[in-house]
Amino acid sequence: MTLTAGSAQDPRTEEGAPPRTAMVAPREGSPGPRRRGRSRTAGPGPGLRLRRQAEAASAALHRRYWATVPARLRLLRAATLLLTATLTTVLLVAGLAALGTWSSVADRDAPRTTSAADLKLALNDMDAQAANILLSNGDAGKGRLQTPYTKALGFYGDARREIGHDLRTLSVAAQGSGADEKTVESLTDDFAEYQELIGRALENDGHPGGRPAALADYRRATDLLRTRLLPAADSLVSSNDAAFDTEYVSARSTLSAQFVTVFALGVLLLTVLGVLQWYLARSFRRILNPGVLAATVCALLTVILGSRMLSASADHLRVARHDAFDSVVALSRARAVAYDANADESRYLLDPQRRGQYADSFLAKSQALYGLKGATLATYDADLATSWQAYETDHHDLRFTGEFRRELDNITFPGERAAAERTVETYAVYQRDDRRIRALLAAGKERAAAEFCMGWDPDTSNAHFETWMAALDKVSGINSAHFTSSVRDGRSTVNDLLPWAGGLLAAAALLSLLGLRPRLAEFH
Repeated sequence: MTLTAGSAQDPRTEEGAPPRTAMVAPREGSPGPRRRGRSRTAGPGPGLRLRRQAEAASAALHRRYWATVPARLRLLRAATLLLTATLTTVLLVAGLAALGTWSSVADRDAPRTTSAADLKLALNDMDAQAANILLSNGDAGKGRLQTPYTKALGFYGDARREIGHDLRTLSVAAQGSGADEKTVESLTDDFAEYQELIGRALENDGHPGGRPAALADYRRATDLLRTRLLPAADSLVSSNDAAFDTEYVSARSTLSAQFVTVFALGVLLLTVLGVLQWYLARSFRRILNPGVLAATVCALLTVILGSRMLSASADHLRVARHDAFDSVVALSRARAVAYDANADESRYLLDPQRRGQYADSFLAKSQALYGLKGATLATYDADLATSWQAYETDHHDLRFTGEFRRELDNITFPGERAAAERTVETYAVYQRDDRRIRALLAAGKERAAAEFCMGWDPDTSNAHFETWMAALDKVSGINSAHFTSSVRDGRSTVNDLLPWAGGLLAAAALLSLLGLRPRLAEFH
């Protein structure tokens, strides 16, 4: 075979195989062999481009907001202003909420509870005075006990006017509570029926021989009182007192949460100001920045004043509700029960057919005031003397229950214990008078028993009852005065401290701005 130059073929190439690309020897200095034809350079994918853009943006943000000294100063300034504004808002909301709580306590919660207790007392007093009028009137005025009759008429009118006032107060207070509104409405209707029965009884007693008819009307009236009026009044006392307690628990919980929030925000603000002061000292070779230092002092005072405002409000609220008002409620109930017990004595003398019922009722009310296990009217005085002597020996030895026990368990204020003890001592005297009334009646001295029961001369039952009520009012007055002072002090705490706290926070914000302004100006 003839070989032609430039067409040499590899003998290993088989027929039909694709020809191999000829390799051109590189010239001297060339990098080496390369393929013939045009080469392509591949560009970056879309994911890589997005990642690079994000990294670039992050780097730009880092340079703008943190990487440089002015960026860091601006960031710390923004944090300071944000925390200052937040703390101001929290303090303002907390202060206004505390003032709202005091307004609710003083103008709504306490008055409606005491009005319900006063209503019960006035109902008992009105019924007692009706019994006294009937008892002292004689036979259509013949043989009338003039002084007891005149006084009973006056007290009867006072009680009726007080009931009307209390019903109006409770009607306003019940708005928004369906159950209380219905209770007040029923009370108003039942009281109208009660007045009609009492009026008919007094009218019948003014006619000769009208006592039996008067007694029948009075029984219906006092039964209405005991089965419907007094239970409804009791439910209002309990309902309104429970609503007050719910308001108290909610307010105390809110104050505690606000205290923690204010303290946490205050610590955070002080920390940011401390970091700012440290950074300024490190970056500008200065020991302290006067503006930031003054702002830190203002923030510290704000935290102290704000915390004090909230903690003091919580303390005043506790004193007002539990230390003072719990005793006010217990003593108001005790006073209402006392008037009902006193009415039972008049009923006992007035209505021979129900003497056993009224004697049992008097004992039950005595047990509600000063409970003695297993005591009867015959043993009550001796048991009272024994248990009271044990208490005087050791104030922790309380062998009795009832409203007086509740008060003695809640002694808080100066002079309160002595006044409470005086109340029990005068109560014991009144109890001994009751036994004398029953003894006179048992001896057939009905008129003497009535005169001793309703008379106003010294050493009569009514005189001793008034001494007892005066002692009870003194204890209640001590607690009412401290309730009022706690409300006043709670309001004053907020009104005095909140403006200072707000002013100091505004000063802290302004001082931090002024302190940073010269440093930032150095970069322009």
